[in-house]
Amino acid sequence: MVILAAAIAYVLGAIPFGYLLVKWKTGGDVRASGSGNIGATNVLRTTGRAAGVATLLLDIGKGYLAVWIAGRLTDGSAACESLAALAVMAGHAYPVFLKFKGGKAVASFVGAFLCLTPVALGAVLVVFAVVVAWTRHISMGSTVGAATFPLAVWLIQKPEPAVVVASLLAGGFIIYKHRSNIERLHAGTENKFTFGAPKA
Repeated sequence: MVILAAAIAYVLGAIPFGYLLVKWKTGGDVRASGSGNIGATNVLRTTGRAAGVATLLLDIGKGYLAVWIAGRLTDGSAACESLAALAVMAGHAYPVFLKFKGGKAVASFVGAFLCLTPVALGAVLVVFAVVVAWTRHISMGSTVGAATFPLAVWLIQKPEPAVVVASLLAGGFIIYKHRSNIERLHAGTENKFTFGAPKA
């Protein structure tokens, strides 16, 4: 059941909602616009607010569903749920349906750990919101949130070791996927966030 749960989580993660919504709405490929990312931020910037919000909610939903299914299949095994959280993130970042070129897995991370460690995630989302409001950089909020998340999990939820390990790996993965953003932040060329898009 553990392997089945992980496989389901990966396939769910690999569903490229941002790509599909942009293709349906405009006929274009979101990967050819903006940052080239299939995630909600790039969809928002290139296609419009409605598509961006829909992408965000669907990507969060698939992360939550992956962990929820893993829990149902394994009678609430924390280790299996933790593996599913990592698998759904891997699916989003390296989707088999798009030749393994996906997004940065932030929304699927949020959904997965909303199911697995909701209180710690809530605390980190506050950190994320404060950093974004201060800097106007989604990438800054994401990397700071990812860096503080494992500590929040350990201090607030005091979960089983498998969950702590998963939080460390997930946080490290988010930071790794944002390495180009970090370079642009250092260079002062990173895009600032505005809740809107040229194509409404």
